[in-house]
Amino acid sequence: MNKENASKLWKLIQATGDELLGRLPNHPNHPKGRNAYAHVALEVKKHFQMTYKDIPDESFDEVVKYLDFLKQNPN
Repeated sequence: MNKENASKLWKLIQATGDELLGRLPNHPNHPKGRNAYAHVALEVKKHFQMTYKDIPDESFDEVVKYLDFLKQNPN
């Protein structure tokens, strides 16, 4: 991903994390609560099998759609 798109995507990841604050289910490994920002970044990495910076520019819109999916389906 080029630098400009990576920057836009990072801001969208942060915004998604903002929306998920306090909405993620409890987990025994996180007794003080889950980090919504780390959760989003990890889910993107898991779904696309690479970090957000390594995703091709052509897949930018697909990542945005996936972030919208995560907002609707916190888990």
